[in-house]
Amino acid sequence: MNNANKLRLYNCTATILERNVTSLLRLNHTEFLIIFEEAIQKSAQRDVLYDALSDCIYGVQEPPFDLPWWQKLTWSLIYAIILLVATGGNIIVMWIVLAHRRMRTVTNYFLVNLSLADLMMSLLNCAFNFIFLLNSSWPFGAIYCTINNFVAHVTVASSVFTLVVISFDRYMAIMHPLKRHMSRKRTILTLILIWSVSSILASPNLLYSTTKQKRYLNGKTRISCYLAWPDGGYLSSRTGYFYNILFLSMTYLIPIVVMAICYTLMGRKLWGSKFIGELTHNQKESMKSKRKVVKMFISIVTIFAICWFPYQGFFIFVYHYKDFIQSSYVQHVYLSFYWLAMSNSMVNPIIYYWMNNRFRVYFQLIICKCCCALDRTNVNSPQMREFIELHRSDQERCRCGHLQTTSIRWRNNGGMSRVQTFRTNSRSTYENRSIKEDMVII
Repeated sequence: MNNANKLRLYNCTATILERNVTSLLRLNHTEFLIIFEEAIQKSAQRDVLYDALSDCIYGVQEPPFDLPWWQKLTWSLIYAIILLVATGGNIIVMWIVLAHRRMRTVTNYFLVNLSLADLMMSLLNCAFNFIFLLNSSWPFGAIYCTINNFVAHVTVASSVFTLVVISFDRYMAIMHPLKRHMSRKRTILTLILIWSVSSILASPNLLYSTTKQKRYLNGKTRISCYLAWPDGGYLSSRTGYFYNILFLSMTYLIPIVVMAICYTLMGRKLWGSKFIGELTHNQKESMKSKRKVVKMFISIVTIFAICWFPYQGFFIFVYHYKDFIQSSYVQHVYLSFYWLAMSNSMVNPIIYYWMNNRFRVYFQLIICKCCCALDRTNVNSPQMREFIELHRSDQERCRCGHLQTTSIRWRNNGGMSRVQTFRTNSRSTYENRSIKEDMVII
């Protein structure tokens, strides 16, 4: 260390520790480090002192991670896609279940809870966090910093706990079909328990979230939103490290293992068991529908594990390799991992559409209503006929099961109208169709 740098270090240390610089200059390097470490350890604001010393010594540096405009634009478009799809898709899922009597099953109530958590993450966390990551500055204030961190953790925990409960529910329905299934009252209590446990697990974010402003000598300022643990800040706190380990275990490692075991046992039951005698038509249809449901949830869990693994492991990795956080490409790495995690919010509605007939019919209905006029081809399509029959069955249930002739008037955007009347030929045809559809969502 040359004399100029040494003098700057001693002057900054004397200013921060409020010591006489002359007395510090009399010390050799070892003695100086001992006194400095003792003063830092005795202080209740160690991170503040370290940051102040860094600002004094390296205050002339430019703000880090200042991306060029075209990279910011590219990332903005990428994130805009997942926000639009996640928001629209999860709202439609909630509407499908809550607005249609036939869709109000126990499993679908859990899917609504999953969509609610994904919607909260998209609207209350993803957009704000993305702006923070893109500009390396938090412009939304200290209060919303606390809300943002809490929502981020509580929605992740709620999502994974909901998936675990769904796996238990499917396990009981398939492995022990004669036992009593979960009632609606118990379903509501389970949902309350899920959000309560998730809130408790995320509560440290309410206690330790804070903001810090750092000013550079070129006039620019950056504001950070982070967790200030009692024993230090980000990358220096043992408490923060153990909390990340706990959160990773509770919301990723343990749930993934539990769900893997449940779906493995269900898979052996549905695909590996040999039945004595010949199955009836209804038994074959029931087995087929159960397999479809299990395949759908296996897909959801697998995609969840893939999407969240890089993001969950990132914080553990950088704690052990702190130099990585100073690399020039770390912002792109973190934005990629965060995008992959947030994309899980838009994937679930796509899976419902792809792998579930009923959801697909309702999705097509709302898409057609919002995006295009319904012409004769749309009305006569198998999907529209299926929706019309589903709509009729809801009305017929409300009328004590009497079959009624239903006329549905479709209007196009130009004001022209076409009336198509659909009649059921016999009650037996309707009942067979209803039995098949009821087995689609268990």
